[in-house]
Amino acid sequence: MMAASSPDSDLGSIECFQNYTAPEVFVQGLAGQINQQDVEAIIRAQKQMLQRFEKTNEMLSNCNALSATRFALAQKEFKKHTALLVDMKKDLDNIFRRIRTIKTKLSNQYPSAFSAAQEAVFKEEEEDEEATSASKDQTSSDSAENDAKRASVSGESGHSSKSERVEDMEQSSDGSRADTERRMKKTASSSSDSSSSPKLSSSSSFDN
Repeated sequence: MMAASSPDSDLGSIECFQNYTAPEVFVQGLAGQINQQDVEAIIRAQKQMLQRFEKTNEMLSNCNALSATRFALAQKEFKKHTALLVDMKKDLDNIFRRIRTIKTKLSNQYPSAFSAAQEAVFKEEEEDEEATSASKDQTSSDSAENDAKRASVSGESGHSSKSERVEDMEQSSDGSRADTERRMKKTASSSSDSSSSPKLSSSSSFDN
């Protein structure tokens, strides 16, 4: 039987919570319901995750710093290359402009020679184009011939292998035939010898 709680003990417990407000008393009651070991395990896991996140943040910051430096160097080089290309374009434009002025001057001063030179240049360009086309055709024809040769060589090799196989089979059949003939001759000779031996024995008996 459990002892009934005395009124003095109830008064003492009530007096303990007189210094706290109702929300604090409620929170303390909830805190008493929670397992402290689980709370400590959660805190340890959170600390480990925090350390990992800090390491990943450091790695990402280092990667960003390296990429920023590399990007700055690449940007400088790209600007240099673009400036060089712009200068080359300007130089080429100036050169082509001078060539056009020289052509106009030559055409005005020496029209016949200029026209003849243009015709010669056109002929050379046409010859070069024909040579390139002929070389392309020749390369294509050479490749076709090589393919045909390879196909013919493969066919001949296959035919020769087949003929060799047929010859081997014929030789093997001829050898087997020769062996059978030899065996038949040996058997015939042995039978003749056996038949002659009794005749000799009988003749000897008559002589006696």
